[in-house]
Amino acid sequence: MKLSSAWSATRILLLLCTFRVIPLPGADVTVDVTVIYQGWYGVFRTGTFPMDDVTWQYPPGAALAILAPGLLPFLSYTAAFIVLCLAADALVTGMLARRSRRAAWYWVWAVPLVGPTAYARYDIFVSAVAVAALLLPRLRGPLIAFGAVLKIWPALLLAGVRSKAVWLSTAVTGALLLAVFAVTTPGSLAFLTFQRDRGTEVESLGALPLHFARRFGWWDGEVKLNYGSIEFLGPWVDTISTLSLGLTAVAFGWLLLWRLRTRIVAGDERVVFDAAFAAVLLFTVTSRVISPQYLVWLVALAAVCLTLTDSKMVRATRILLVATAFTQLEFPTYFSEIMGSEWIGIVLIVTRNGLLVWATLSACRVLWEASKAGATAAPEPAAGARTEVGAPLG
Repeated sequence: MKLSSAWSATRILLLLCTFRVIPLPGADVTVDVTVIYQGWYGVFRTGTFPMDDVTWQYPPGAALAILAPGLLPFLSYTAAFIVLCLAADALVTGMLARRSRRAAWYWVWAVPLVGPTAYARYDIFVSAVAVAALLLPRLRGPLIAFGAVLKIWPALLLAGVRSKAVWLSTAVTGALLLAVFAVTTPGSLAFLTFQRDRGTEVESLGALPLHFARRFGWWDGEVKLNYGSIEFLGPWVDTISTLSLGLTAVAFGWLLLWRLRTRIVAGDERVVFDAAFAAVLLFTVTSRVISPQYLVWLVALAAVCLTLTDSKMVRATRILLVATAFTQLEFPTYFSEIMGSEWIGIVLIVTRNGLLVWATLSACRVLWEASKAGATAAPEPAAGARTEVGAPLG
């Protein structure tokens, strides 16, 4: 099967599921677009941020993603948003295909495994910017900054970057973008407070002991919508949230230690790709929230790693692919069972999160072994060159 044919067939099916022409079990995942995003769209058009809405937990650049459907006024807001997600998906596929068929095939199969959520959140826009930042080194700094102003996590793409010019251009571009938002739009930094006050979401790694405790009758708290996600509220939650933040700090410390002991050679793209993938994995599994759309980020970075013929991240990318399939099962298919801490929901969360931890440990081991070897890789292939032509998961 040709790559273009596979992409077209899977995306038609995904669109049919997203628009619920083919209804899937579970809740309608487009509610975030039809209600929340469209509500924010109306606020942004008045020239301000939703300062009184605690569900607004995004950096100011996210406003651009929310406003983007206005570029297609002949469509409804939801239809325009989904069409733009499809366009971003096609852009990522094209960038990957130009470098590696293996990487492009990985992305083609991974996105449908996320399910309709891939087209019902703006994360695919951010992932497209992140992929471009990694595959277009001359624009890396500004693109990383733009991605971070959209949704923070692309700042982690700097984990393996040695170039001072990239760091400087990232900092300057980011500062300029934030300054423009701060001067022109009230409430652009309100997200910082709302993000700080989040608790432990039911799909996170930290939620697992609460699920078991609740199942056995040892916990008498509650599960409800809080700060835009379904969270545990009650005894132990603050402690577990603090522990999650502590694990994130430990992850940052490990990355710093790795960085200090690794000799990064200028032009060495493997370390840039691998470090970005490992860093985002680390900060995902230690997060107080592991929403299903986070898998879009991860499979995008996994695909970038696979653009290198001798990538050592193949095992981690395959584990991630399985975790992605389980993610669609836990949301939206069995999400009500997860909210109720029923056994099927607990098993799905344990499996999905266990796979993510496994992929993270595998990716971190690759980075650590490379640092022990004293060097990390091959230079970037020539622009436009295909780095491999093997099987989809080769």
